[in-house]
Amino acid sequence: MRKRLSLVLAATVALALSPAVPSAASTASASVAPVDLDALFVGAHPDDEAFSLSTLGQWNEDHRVRTGVVTVTRGEGGGNAVGPEEGPALGLLRESEERAAVGKAGVREVFNLDDVDFYYTVSAPLTDQIWGADTLEKVVRVVRQTRPEVILTMDPAPSPGNHGNHQQAARLAVQAFYAAADPKVFPEQITREGLRPFAPARLLLGGGRGTSQNGPSCASTFRPNNPAQNVYGVWSGRASQAQGRTWAAIERDAQRAYASQGWAVFPDVPSDPAQLGCDFFTQVDSRVPFPEPGSAAAAAPTAILDGALTRASGAVPLGTLFGLRTSTFDVRPGTPFTVKVSATAPSREPLGRSSVTLGVPAGWQVSGSGELGRLSAGRTATATFTVTPAAGTGRARVSATLATERGRGYTDRQVEISPPVRAGQQLLPQVAQYEKWTSEVGVPQLRGIVTPVLTLPSGGSRQVGVVVTNVSDASKSGTVRVDLPAGFTADRVEAPYRDLAAGASTTVPFTVTNSDPSLKTSNQGGDYAYTISVDGAVASKPALELVPAASVPQASPTVDGVAGDGEYPGPALDISRLWEGTACSSAADCSGTAKLAWHDDTLYLLVQVQDDVLGTRLAAADCKRHWRTDAVEVTLDPRGTSENTSTTFKTAVLPVTAEGPPCFLRDADNRQGPGEQTAPGMRVASKVASGGYTVEMSIPLELLPGSVDPAHLGLNILVYDSDTQDKTGQTRIGWSTWGGVQGDPYRWGVATLAGYRPPADRPVPDPVIPDTALSSLDSPQSLEQAVRVHVPLAGGPAAEESESGRAVSATAGQEGVKVTLRAEAPGKAHLFVRDDKGTAGSRVVTVSRKGVTTVTVPLTRALAAHPAVVAGWEAPGGGTAASQVKVR
Repeated sequence: MRKRLSLVLAATVALALSPAVPSAASTASASVAPVDLDALFVGAHPDDEAFSLSTLGQWNEDHRVRTGVVTVTRGEGGGNAVGPEEGPALGLLRESEERAAVGKAGVREVFNLDDVDFYYTVSAPLTDQIWGADTLEKVVRVVRQTRPEVILTMDPAPSPGNHGNHQQAARLAVQAFYAAADPKVFPEQITREGLRPFAPARLLLGGGRGTSQNGPSCASTFRPNNPAQNVYGVWSGRASQAQGRTWAAIERDAQRAYASQGWAVFPDVPSDPAQLGCDFFTQVDSRVPFPEPGSAAAAAPTAILDGALTRASGAVPLGTLFGLRTSTFDVRPGTPFTVKVSATAPSREPLGRSSVTLGVPAGWQVSGSGELGRLSAGRTATATFTVTPAAGTGRARVSATLATERGRGYTDRQVEISPPVRAGQQLLPQVAQYEKWTSEVGVPQLRGIVTPVLTLPSGGSRQVGVVVTNVSDASKSGTVRVDLPAGFTADRVEAPYRDLAAGASTTVPFTVTNSDPSLKTSNQGGDYAYTISVDGAVASKPALELVPAASVPQASPTVDGVAGDGEYPGPALDISRLWEGTACSSAADCSGTAKLAWHDDTLYLLVQVQDDVLGTRLAAADCKRHWRTDAVEVTLDPRGTSENTSTTFKTAVLPVTAEGPPCFLRDADNRQGPGEQTAPGMRVASKVASGGYTVEMSIPLELLPGSVDPAHLGLNILVYDSDTQDKTGQTRIGWSTWGGVQGDPYRWGVATLAGYRPPADRPVPDPVIPDTALSSLDSPQSLEQAVRVHVPLAGGPAAEESESGRAVSATAGQEGVKVTLRAEAPGKAHLFVRDDKGTAGSRVVTVSRKGVTTVTVPLTRALAAHPAVVAGWEAPGGGTAASQVKVR
C-alpha cells in the first residue's frame, strides 16, 4: 500500500509531466511508469459514470483526487439522436462525448477495453459470454498499472431492470479488487510485463438501498434497508469554488454532453440546494480503516476517501491496514465462531502500543484478547476472538476499533444470523447464477440483494418450489408452510421435509393459482408478497408477480392495416399501461389496444394506437433503434422459458417513414437487422390518420427460434411514443409493463393458442449477436491518452520492445503529412493527423519489415494550429504501442 504524503504535490507533478502536444517524439512505453490514479470507476458504457460526477468533481477540486474511468464498451449498441453513425463510428462519437463529460469533473483518463456493446440485455451471463474471459484480465491489468486506492463501480445484482452489461462490469470490478492483489492471478502480467500486484484500499458500489432526506443532511439521514451495510453519501448541492455553481448543476451539464443518447434535453436541476440529494455509494470491502457508521466523519464528503487517501481528525496514519475476517458468514445462535482482526503499521511509520476492541450486537458473547503489542513500522499483528451469537435472524455487524499511540481506526464485517434450517422460494436462473457468483468470489455480503420473485399468468397456475437447506450439524425433519395473499391459493398450505442431511438442500413443491383474475398485473399490481415458514418460524418473504394472459383465437386476417369484420374475434388487449418515461397526458396523447389471431403456422396482430403527435419520420434506410421515434414492438418467447432474449423473437414496426410506408426490423433477439433480411415472410401494413395510427402484421412462427408451446407462448406488445423531432422518445406503454421488461422474457405476458399444433423439433438456431467494436488503435483520443499516461491500449499488454514501432518525425507537404516510422519488426501502424480542430487525416499502414519506413497520410482539410501525428502500433504478438510527434 502506498502512502499519500501530498496529494496536491502529486497532482501538480503529474499535470506538469503531461503536455497536450509534444515538442518532440513522445511514446507510451512500458519502461515509463504509468499514471498513478487515486480512484477508478468501472462501468460498461460511456455515461455509466454520469451520475457520480458530482462526487468525482468535488474530490478533484477539494482534495486533488485523480480519478480514471474504465469503460468496457464504447456503447455501440445504443441509440444516436444526433446523426447516422452506428457500430464503431458511433463508438468513436460516444467516446468523445464521455471524455467531454467527465472532463467537467476534472477526470482526464478514460480506459476503453474494446469489448462490444451488442444490444440491450438484462443478462449478465449472456454479457459474460459475449465479452469473453479476457475482460477480467484487462480490468486487472489496468488496476495494476494505475494503482487506484479506491474502486467505484455499479450494481452487480440482477435487480429488476438492471442492465446486464452493468451487472457484469460491476462483477469484474469486484473480482479485480481481489485478483489484482494476488500474484497467482494472471501471473504473466507480473513475470512478463513487469507489473506488480496491487491491493486497492476500498471497494464501493454506486447507489444505496434505503431512504434519505434531500439537502446537506442527506448523508447523515440515510437509513439503509440492511442496517449492517455501510452506505456513504456525498451531497450534490455543495458549490464548486472554482465554478460558482452546485456540483449537481455541473454534473447535469456533463450529462448533457451525451447528446447521442438524447440527454442534451435533460432539464435543469433545482436551483435550491436544499432540494438536492446525495450521490450514494455502498461499501463492499476495505483493507484500511474507515469512518464508523453514525459518526460525523461517516457523513463527511471525504468518508469514502478516509483511510485510503485522506486522514480524518484523530485517525491512524495513512498507510495503516486494518481488516476483520470471520470464520463463517452464516452464524447460528448459540454456536461460536472465530473473528480475526489484523492491523499493519505503515511501512515508514510506527503505530506504537496498539489494541483492538470488538463490537457485537447486544447479548452476544465475546472472548479473547485484543492486545497487539507495539506495532513498529511495517509490522502486522493479529487478535483472535471467539464470538457466540444470541437469538435472532437477519444481518448483523461485527466491528473492531483499533487504538494506537498515533490515532484510532475502525472496521467491520457483516454476518447473517441463520436458523438451523433455511427456506426460500426457488430462484430465477439469473438470480441463482448471481448468488453462486457471490460465493465463488467470496463476497457473501452481496448475496440476497434481489427479492426472490416468480411470475404466473393472470388466472393461471404454476408450480412454486420452496428450497429447504439444513445449515446445522445434524439431520433435520420438519414442516414448510406458505401463507399466500388474498387472490392466490395453493394445492396445500403445509408440506413436510424429512431426514434432510446436514448441509443438504431439498425442494418442496407447491402449486399456486391466481384465484382472482381481477387483480392488477405487471407494475400496476406490483409484487404480491407472501410468507414462507419453516417449523413455525418465518423463513423468507418472497413475491409473486402477475403477468397478463390472453387466449388467441383462430382466424385468417388480411394484412392491410384495417380491422375487417370477424378478422380478430377475440377481445382487445389493453396496451396503455405506463412502462417507462413520462406518463401520457391523456388517452389522446398515447394509448392503445391490440388484437391477435392465428392461422396455420402464422400469428397475426393488429395494434391501434392513439397518438396526437407523431415523432421523427426516419428514413427507411434508418429503420433501426426504434426507441428514437414512434414504434410498436412485439416480443415472442416460443416456450416461455428463455433466460434472455437471445432465444426469442423481437420485432418493431415504425408506422411511417420519411418515404411514407412503414418499415420493420428485428432487435436484441436471436437475429437482428432489417426485417426483410431477418424475418423473411413477415408482412406489415399501417394506416396513419389524424390522432393515431394502426399497425398490422403477420409473423410466420417458423421465424421463431424453436417450436411454440401453444399453452405458454411468451408475448409482449409495447408502444414507443415520441412527440418531438429530435429522435428521442418520451413515453413507453405496453401490455406487460415492468422496468427493463423488453430484456426480461420471464415477465412477458402469456398467450395460449388453442388447437395450434407446432411442427416437431423446430430448430433453435445459434443467436447472431453483433461482435464488432471500435479498436482503440482506431481512436486518436485513446492513442493520445496512451502517450500521455503511459498505459497501453484497451487494457492489453504493451508490445514487446523487439516487436514495437513508433512515429519518429512528421512533415507537412502538398500531398499530405509525411510520417517516418521506425519498426523493430513487421506490424501495422494506425496514423492520425490531429490539430486543434480534431482529425485532419488518417491512414492504416502495414509495415512489412524492420527498420525505417516513410508513408504519407492524406489530409481531408487544411491543417489548423498545433498539428501532430499520433500513431498506434499493432505488433504481431498482439501487444500495442502509441507514439506522437509534432508536424513540422
